[in-house]
Amino acid sequence: MAVAKRFYRNIWLARLLAGLFVVGAAQAQSPPKPPKPPPRPAVAAAKPAVTKPATPLVSMQKACELIGGRLQSVGVETCLKSGLRPSGGQSVNGLPILWRDFAPTTRKNTPRRILLIGGIHGDELSSVSTVFQWMKELETKQDQPFHWRVAPCVNPDGMLIRPPTRVNARGVDLNRNFMTPDWKSDALAYWENRTRKDPRRYPGPSPLSEPESRWLDDAIRAFRPDAIVSVHAPYGLLDYDGPAQAPENFGYLHLHQLGTYPGSLGNYAGVYLGMPVITLELPHAGIMPSSAQSQRIWNDMLQWLEKNLPKTEPALYQRLEDHPWNGGNESR
Repeated sequence: MAVAKRFYRNIWLARLLAGLFVVGAAQAQSPPKPPKPPPRPAVAAAKPAVTKPATPLVSMQKACELIGGRLQSVGVETCLKSGLRPSGGQSVNGLPILWRDFAPTTRKNTPRRILLIGGIHGDELSSVSTVFQWMKELETKQDQPFHWRVAPCVNPDGMLIRPPTRVNARGVDLNRNFMTPDWKSDALAYWENRTRKDPRRYPGPSPLSEPESRWLDDAIRAFRPDAIVSVHAPYGLLDYDGPAQAPENFGYLHLHQLGTYPGSLGNYAGVYLGMPVITLELPHAGIMPSSAQSQRIWNDMLQWLEKNLPKTEPALYQRLEDHPWNGGNESR
C-alpha cells in the first residue's frame, strides 16, 4: 500500500510540475501587453469662419431716394433709371456703393478700360453730380471706344450726412488710406507734422482700414483699368499721376500737379501701380460746371485717352472675350 501511495503521489507531482511548465512556457511566449496609448491631444481651436460682406442696410430704391434727396441736380428718378446697381461694396454705415459698366459702341480695336469715380470726399457734391451727367453721355454716345466702369459716389456716408464731410463715417480721409509703400513710415507723420492733425486729412489707423478704400482697391485689382479718372472739387485744376505725358488742360481745367501724398490714390495707382490717374478738380464743391464747360472737359479727356493709352494689343486677360457683354466670365 505504501508503494502504491508513493506511486500515485509521484504521478500527481509530475502532472503538477508539467502544468506549471506549460503555463510558464505560454507566458514566456505570449507577446507583451501593448503600452497604454498617450493621452489624446487637445482638439485645435476651430478657425474662424470666413465672414461674407454684410448685406447693405438699404435697398436700391432707398439708396436713390437718399442720393436724389441730397443732389437736386440728380434726383431720385434719374438715379433709379441710371442703370446703377449695388457693387457688393458698402460704406461704414451699410450704404451700398453703386456702379455701372458701359460697353464700347465701336470696336475698331480691343477696348481699353477706364474706371471713373466721384465723391471719394463726401463734401465734394459737384463731383458726384458731374459723374451722373457723364453717365448720360455714355448712355447716348455712338462712337465710344472704351469699356467704362463708373462709381459716382465712393463715400456715401460722407455725402449724405448733414453737413457733408470730406471724411467717411469713421473720420478717415479715404484718399489718404491706400497702401502706398511710404504709408507706414510717412502717412501718420505727415498728418501730424504737415497738416497739424487736420481731422479732414486723417489717413486712418492703417492702410486700407476702411471698407470704402478696400472696395476701391479691390475694384482696381479686379477691373484692371488702363486709366483712372477721379473727379474732385474745389481747386479748379487738372492733376495727373502716372506714365505718359500729362495733359495740358481739359476744357478750362489746366494742369497744375499737386504732388503725391502718402496713401493717396494718385500715389498708389499712378506712381506705385504705374497707371494713368487723372484727377479733375472742379472749381466749386456745391456748384456744377455749366453744361458747355462740362462737355468741353469730357471731350478733351476722351481725346487725350484715345491718343495716349497704349495702342498695342493688351494682355490676353484684357481682350474682348473677357468682357461680360460678350459672354465672358469676368469676375465681379
